[in-house]
Order: sequence, then structure tokens, then C-alpha cells
Amino acid sequence: MKKIVLPSLLALGLSFGTQAQKLNPTEQKIAQYIDAHFAQTEQLLKDAVNINSGTLNTAGVKQVGDLFKKEFEKIGFATTWVNLPDSLKRAGHLVAEKKGKVGKKLFLIGHLDTVFEKEMTFSPYTYINDSTVTGQGVNDMKGGDVVVIAALQALQAQKLLDNATITAYFTGDEESAGKPTSVSRKDFIDRAKTHDVALAFETAVGLHTVATARRGASGWSLKTYGKTGHSSRVFSPEMGYGSIYEAARILNEFREQLSSEKYLTFNPGMILGGAEIKYNEGKANGSAVGKTNIISPETVVNGDLRFLTETQKNKAREVMKAIVAKNLTETKAEISFSDGIPAMEPTAANEQILAQLNQVSKDLGYGEVKAGDPGSRGAGDISYVAEYVACLDGLGASGKGAHAPGETLNIKELPALIKRTAILIYRLTR
Repeated sequence: MKKIVLPSLLALGLSFGTQAQKLNPTEQKIAQYIDAHFAQTEQLLKDAVNINSGTLNTAGVKQVGDLFKKEFEKIGFATTWVNLPDSLKRAGHLVAEKKGKVGKKLFLIGHLDTVFEKEMTFSPYTYINDSTVTGQGVNDMKGGDVVVIAALQALQAQKLLDNATITAYFTGDEESAGKPTSVSRKDFIDRAKTHDVALAFETAVGLHTVATARRGASGWSLKTYGKTGHSSRVFSPEMGYGSIYEAARILNEFREQLSSEKYLTFNPGMILGGAEIKYNEGKANGSAVGKTNIISPETVVNGDLRFLTETQKNKAREVMKAIVAKNLTETKAEISFSDGIPAMEPTAANEQILAQLNQVSKDLGYGEVKAGDPGSRGAGDISYVAEYVACLDGLGASGKGAHAPGETLNIKELPALIKRTAILIYRLTR
């Protein structure tokens, strides 16, 4: 492994004396342990990244789970593998638990899978320069998983977990959840409900921004119908406008009426129309045959809808249904909606946890931490439990290019993120 130079306290904007004044002696020992054991931490990250664990590679997902399972068991956590029905074609989830009677009950969220399937070109753990490493899932989110484990290792080394209640729940299918989610996320939700605070370790945006809210994601399917015949008769009272014009009208009115609303987006990801169409909903593909002189009788459009609150989602759906109902001559249309991941709505409880994290960051000398723009993040596992517990997300490793070849992680910032997490957990569990 390439030797790295850890970021100096001065580079992070503090002197050791300043830090020592803000952290109590126990917290100073936590931070010192993280620095002293960072080589082992990085080796764990490298080992995890070098295992392909694309969501559909169930053997690879389980292999990463086994790797992390051993680390949890070394520090006294009881582990369980939550199997899912074979019909879901997903690996399952790793759960590590420690039960105590003091402080807030914490639910720590990670995931074992990546978007990079086994058939894709493999990208191993590799240094780009002295501060940047790349590899499949290095920041989304194997780096975040390692933040959790390294923070807990530092706390256990000081015997600070004996009376804490902590569940680390690493799902095996975050990037493509098994359907229905009422099955694949049932155990996840049930366990989260018994806790006070959920902390999720998706990619961090540096040291100064976390997520107190994330948008939800749902789907919609539009089907339009019209009379078919010779194109020379299009627009006539007898033939009307055809299905493609009706679909175009609806999509344009969606844009005109809803596109300016903050945090609301809706994207038509596929449109299929013609004289004859064949659409395979299960595989999200299809084919069309059409000629310029034939009016299209049927069009299908599939899209997503992203929203910050359930109220916003429901209002948008009502507007969309009203638009769909105002058909052009000799056309008709129908729209259906499917729920996906709910929103992690902004709440006062989330802000209170942010305030505690902000104090930890300032005491470490890293500066303020603020809530990021919810519109900049997609949906995540934490959203399934956000209505039940106080939540923060974006606590994982910092990097760029998630979900793309060349995904990177800032290796010099990783120790600071681990310290921040460890001391936050320490304070929450007193």
C-alpha cells in the first residue's frame, strides 16, 4: 500500500493546543487512536473496494458483508445476516448490534452494494495522487461504511460502547432495492423504529455540509391513445390529433405548470410511439414501427417524480392528473403513479442533531457544518425511516464522481470525517 501523509491539524485550520482545549481528555484519546490506526482503516477500505459488489452480484455483496462482519464482531457487536426471498434476487443485509441502557439509541446506515455490476470493467483501489484514490464504490459507499467501522473501533478501544445501544445496518441493495420494498425494507424499518436517531453515511460533501433532508423518488407512466389513419387527415374533427400530439401536449403542460416549483422535478425518461408499439415494462424497453404518413394510435411515456415532502408529491400528482384529463380532439390519456423511496423531510429534530454535529466539528477545529441543499441529493435508504426518527445523512467519505467510472475519495480528509463521527456518537450515547 502506498504510504500516505495524514492531514496536519494546521492544514485543517487548527493547532493541537486549540483542539485540546475544546475536546475533553477522552475525546482527545479517540482522535489520537483514529490517527494511529489509519493504516489499518485504509487497508479495510482497499479490501472492500477490491471486491466487486454490484447489486446483482449477490455473492460479491455477501463477500463484502463477511469482511465487515468480522470487524464488527471484533469490537463486540452481535451480527446477523437478513436474508430476502429468492424472488427478490438480492443478497440481503448485514446487521450489527450492541445493546445498552445509556444515551440515545443510534441506527447507523450504510450499504454493501455499488452500481458497478460484475460485467462492467473493474476499477480497483488506486492512488491518483497523494490525496485522491479511485475504485468502484470507494465513496458510494464503501468509504462511508469504513467511517462507521473505524469510528466504532476507536470508541471500543476506550471502552466507551459498553452501555450504548447502536445498530449498524448495511443494506445489500441500496442502489437497486429489491421489489417490493415492503419486503426488502421491512426489517430495516422495523429495527429503525426502536431507535432515537438515524445517521447515514452516504457520500459527504466535504467537512462543512450534511443532509438534514433528501428528496423522495417515485414513478409515473403516461399512456395516450388516438385514432389511426392517413396523416393527411391529422387535426381534422374526424381523426383528431393522434397519440403523439396528445403526449406532447401533456408533457409540455407538466413543464409549464410545475417546473418552477422548488425541489420538484419530473423527468420523462422514455417515450415510445408509432403505428405499432411493443413495450416491456419489466425490462423497461420496447420497440416501435411507424411511418410518417400514419397517425400514431398509442404512445407510452415513463418518468420519475422527485419531491421534498409527501404534500408536495401529492399536490404535483393532482396537477398532473388534471392535465392528463383535458384531452385533445379524438384522443384520450391515462396516468398511473408508483411509489418508490419516500422523502426525508426537513424537521426540527433533524436540525437538533445537526446542531450537535456542528458543535463537534467546531470543537475539533474544523469549522461550522451546515445543512446542504436537498435538491442536490437523490433518495437514499435513510428516507424509509425518516418519519420515525431524527436523521442526518451525508456523513460518509468525501469524494467525486459517484456512479461513474473513476469515482474518487479524498483520502486526506477521511481521518477527520472518522473523528467527527466518533465524537458525535460518543456524545449522543452518554
